[in-house]
Amino acid sequence: MNVLIRDDFDLNKMINSGQCFRAVEISPGKFRFISGRHVLYISHVKGIHYAVSCSKYVWNHVWKPYFDLSFDYASLRNQIPAKDSFLTKATGYSKGIRILRQDPWEMLITFIISQRKSIPAIRSSVEKLCGKAGQKIETPCESLYTFPTPQALASLSLKDLKDCSLGYRASYIYETAHIIRKNPHLLTEIKDLPDEELIEKLMEFPGVGIKVADCTALFGCHRTALAPIDVWIQRVIDTCYDGNNPFPAYGKEAGIIQQYLFYYAQTTKMRM
Repeated sequence: MNVLIRDDFDLNKMINSGQCFRAVEISPGKFRFISGRHVLYISHVKGIHYAVSCSKYVWNHVWKPYFDLSFDYASLRNQIPAKDSFLTKATGYSKGIRILRQDPWEMLITFIISQRKSIPAIRSSVEKLCGKAGQKIETPCESLYTFPTPQALASLSLKDLKDCSLGYRASYIYETAHIIRKNPHLLTEIKDLPDEELIEKLMEFPGVGIKVADCTALFGCHRTALAPIDVWIQRVIDTCYDGNNPFPAYGKEAGIIQQYLFYYAQTTKMRM
């Protein structure tokens, strides 16, 4: 089936923007995304036309929300003040990135894993974890595994987790999985809290600091007012904004601006 996408939409940039670690380019121009038990194969055809592997119903009810297609990213980019030449350059370079609406549980575990790891290493650990505790899915193209449920993850031993190349993060994930197994509705109960309270609750999980909490809230709860600060973003702040955080000026869209800047800084190694 073909669909029309009229707004900014770049699949390659999205999978390399540091917000998702299971989406991949499986062949030139063909991408695979996983959300729960849903698997999507999508490729650019021409102009605003994209070929997708799902039905119209699934596209409208699963993947359009997942890709945040109700929000006008092009309009946001056009509102960037011309006087901010660095941001103007970064948003032009990063055009096509969207904030994906992902699962809070998956994001919590994924960003615990992400600490002090490169993107390829994060991807590898996540896939090992899925293979060990996820449920198998068969598609016409391949065999895959879902992201493990809290119950499935809690059934693994600390050694099982360490075998997924998790290092010191294994104990954090082990404890977090057991917390959620005992209180299965905990993430549901906190996900609608105001931003500040949500961050406080997320930081109560083992190994979760402010950066992991912000990433979980932004990518798992779509709290786009939050702009996680890692080493790349701190470098942008220090080098291009004289140490002054630029994100509060963008209010509810600060997290989108952060993604534009992160992608630019990380992929160009801060080319000025």
